[in-house]
Amino acid sequence: MTDSNSHAAQSHNQTARRKGEHIRICLEEDVQSTISGSGFDRYRFRHAALPEIDFAQIDTSISFLGHQLPLPLLISSMTGGTAEAGAINLRLAEAAEARGWAIGLGSMRAAVEDEQLADTFRVRGAAPTVPVIANLGAVQLNYGYGIDQCRRAVELAEADALVLHLNSMQEVFQPEGDTNFRGLLSRIEEVCRLSEVPIGVKEVGWGIDGRTAARLADAGVSFVDVAGAGGTSWSQVEKYRLRDPLRAAAAEAFADWGIPTADSVREVRSQLPQMCVIASGGLVSGVEAAKALALGADLAGFGRSLLRGATSGELRSEELHQQLARIEFELRTAMFGVGAASIEELQRGDMLYTR
Repeated sequence: MTDSNSHAAQSHNQTARRKGEHIRICLEEDVQSTISGSGFDRYRFRHAALPEIDFAQIDTSISFLGHQLPLPLLISSMTGGTAEAGAINLRLAEAAEARGWAIGLGSMRAAVEDEQLADTFRVRGAAPTVPVIANLGAVQLNYGYGIDQCRRAVELAEADALVLHLNSMQEVFQPEGDTNFRGLLSRIEEVCRLSEVPIGVKEVGWGIDGRTAARLADAGVSFVDVAGAGGTSWSQVEKYRLRDPLRAAAAEAFADWGIPTADSVREVRSQLPQMCVIASGGLVSGVEAAKALALGADLAGFGRSLLRGATSGELRSEELHQQLARIEFELRTAMFGVGAASIEELQRGDMLYTR
């Protein structure tokens, strides 16, 4: 075996081990942010006792990435890079196609660097008609990545868009983390200028503030996924992988770090009235999705709450489909409860008040 082959195999094994550890930790450990929820509990809908609409005719359809979708819902980026992760992505893609949800893939760096892992991200066959979003870590643009690697990720996934994720706090606590975020905005701008598909930017669980979103929009970013605090804390996830006792102890100080999802959505929307905004980060119900939309989001994303249902077994797969159906019903019922016959009406009306 040549040195380059040996290095590739070693990198492959490290990636597979890390991805496997992430899945196990997210399923088995308490990695929830200790912040008091995603912020949606501070809002209540104004109940419309006389909604004056027909529940059966509520229109939840939207347009996203050139697709007409029956629902403003997204399965958020989660995983890939191992056989187990590939099976999870396939189940998620099948569910997304069946229900009409958009789907985001986990970080595709592993597949870009090792063709053997590409199949774990190839879900287009299972999801031929819904938007598929490829995914790379934005920080990799400071470590040798450029438009070629971005195009490769899009090509492998046959994706409609590419999201560049921002995960600075995770990288600090990750044993093999990349922490040079200097000058990243100009590199994101270059990718936006050269890309043939829309480029989005998402956080991974600490939120995006309005000023940062405005800078990203100026750089040419087409959509922002705030991925706010209140769901999975990736400093907590990495804590379970750390062998450095100092950093493992320090991770606890950041368990409540970040901008709650609801606050992040409001701030980004106020700064960018026309930007496509995705609300993710700790959402578990269709009522929270409705609140996110009423606060200004265009789509609502669900991540770790769907993970268990995407693991092996027919019962689990049925559980996943039931979970998506429940979220959809809750969204439609919340719209009925406030008298919003369409997503536009939900977004336009004065539907919420603070507790």
